[in-house]
Amino acid sequence: MKGTQRPGGHRGRGAGRVLGLLLTLVTAIGLTGTAASAAPNHGETSANPTPRALSPASAVAAMQPSWNLGNTLDAIPDETSWGNPPVTKALFDTVKAQGFRSVRIPVTWTGHQSSTAPYTIDATFMNRVKEVVDWALSDGLYVVVNVHHDSWQWIAAMPTDHDDVLARFDALWKQVAAEFRDSPRTLLFESVNEPQFTNAGDTESIRYLDELDTSFHAIVRGSGGNNATRLLMLPTLHCNAGRTYMDALVSEMKSLNDPDLVATVHYYGWYPFSVNVAGGTRFDATAQKDMSDTFAGIRDTLVSQGIPVYLGEYGLLQYPDHTHPSRVERGEALKYFEQFGHEARTAGVITALWDPFSFLNRDTLRWRDPGLIAQIRSSWTSRSGTASSDRVFVPKSGAITAKTLTLAPNGTTFKGLWQGGTRLAAGRDYTVSGDDLTLTAAALTRLTGDRAYGTNATIEARFSRGLPWKIYVTTYDTPVLANATGTTGGLSIPTRFRGDLLATMEATYADGSNAGQTGWTPYQEFNAAFSPDYPGSALLLTPDFLGALHDGVPATLTFHFWSGATVTYQVTKSGSSVTGTTS
Repeated sequence: MKGTQRPGGHRGRGAGRVLGLLLTLVTAIGLTGTAASAAPNHGETSANPTPRALSPASAVAAMQPSWNLGNTLDAIPDETSWGNPPVTKALFDTVKAQGFRSVRIPVTWTGHQSSTAPYTIDATFMNRVKEVVDWALSDGLYVVVNVHHDSWQWIAAMPTDHDDVLARFDALWKQVAAEFRDSPRTLLFESVNEPQFTNAGDTESIRYLDELDTSFHAIVRGSGGNNATRLLMLPTLHCNAGRTYMDALVSEMKSLNDPDLVATVHYYGWYPFSVNVAGGTRFDATAQKDMSDTFAGIRDTLVSQGIPVYLGEYGLLQYPDHTHPSRVERGEALKYFEQFGHEARTAGVITALWDPFSFLNRDTLRWRDPGLIAQIRSSWTSRSGTASSDRVFVPKSGAITAKTLTLAPNGTTFKGLWQGGTRLAAGRDYTVSGDDLTLTAAALTRLTGDRAYGTNATIEARFSRGLPWKIYVTTYDTPVLANATGTTGGLSIPTRFRGDLLATMEATYADGSNAGQTGWTPYQEFNAAFSPDYPGSALLLTPDFLGALHDGVPATLTFHFWSGATVTYQVTKSGSSVTGTTS
């Protein structure tokens, strides 16, 4: 992944990564993702078996599940520049204890390698990479080392600076191969992360990538030691799992005629859902199909031909992020990860969770959201039932009526509802008709209690296997916004949320055209154009959004909330001044 950084608590991604994702959206091509044919043994304490005695496919299967040491040795310019502490041996001890069998250690060499011949890598940095790799290997973990953000920093210039880029790339891998030639074969090399080439079309770019990979292969194989048979990972263009890119990789691998090769791709989901833009608030049928189609393509194009597949990165592009309000509603994210694990296991794909800092807290070595990681871990071996939502909203104003959710058993059997250790009574507290689960008015009256705004009670739908599905019974009223004034540097709209949660925002002009910086859709991007400030009782409009508004032309904003409530608001920019008024 490119630029998943957080300098000063900020988290952004580079233009190259976003451009690639927009191209993916436009062409409706999915990426890809997870799991192995062999279930992880979470109680395992011995080292993984050496791949010397295993076939390449079996060795790669032994790497499931995998985890990325993101935003660390790949950070720019240095290891701690993007907010993570220095890596310690204890970090890998924790990862191993949590059931991971392998780690991918992205490395950005750019700032630690001379940009001119002989392109020498700084010895101190090389020694640090070796130290970190050795810690992971000593824990019995498989390890993947790569060339990471170099892909867009200087390798992308290959179309206009071919000879220098190839010379630098070759020099880099000659030094890395020499440093690790005697490391065990549980260390794998990945030629380049998310390869991309500036101002080059797919055909030309695939040719450049083939040239780099062929050179990488020859250098590593010719360097002796364990490199002669070390497993080598080759990416598709952009690490995209589109059929054209995978077909090109298959052709390349066949031409190399080497049994110890592994294909690698990435998957971050259907773009509108992954970042919450264009109304992509839910893991809906479109997002689900993108995922299932992607894995079907990987299975049919790569796995069916006996090519081991390591999905080097997966997740959602803007979730989780503990430094900002959640763009993706948590229940929808849980459904995404639940299906992801199933699709990957079915396809026989090994997966590496991209973790820049948001899953595992590197300071405490504890998961930031234990329930989220529990869902991910469960998906490695089993399916879990879910529902159409993880919230039931009950209005504070007015009579309480029955509420219905749609269950998604995912091959399991619904067993009932519980509140803590108490089982709710079928017929009295809830009814089930097909997959429709209805909570009765009487049950909701009891569960909401004094009907204070917010979550009043948590119940669980339990199934025959997998994890229970939590349902938050929530009291709300339609949020109330107030007039506001500000500047193009930002507008804070006083808001009484009254128990509700923001889902998305539409922005249009009176003529029906779209307002804001995301002109191809009326539904603007969460946190990029707007953001809720729940503790501060405000809705925030960003400088980027306000700066993109037409001067002197009122824009109508429609805020959509998870209860189903909508509130309209009008914003007018006049020079650097901004005025907001209730409709």
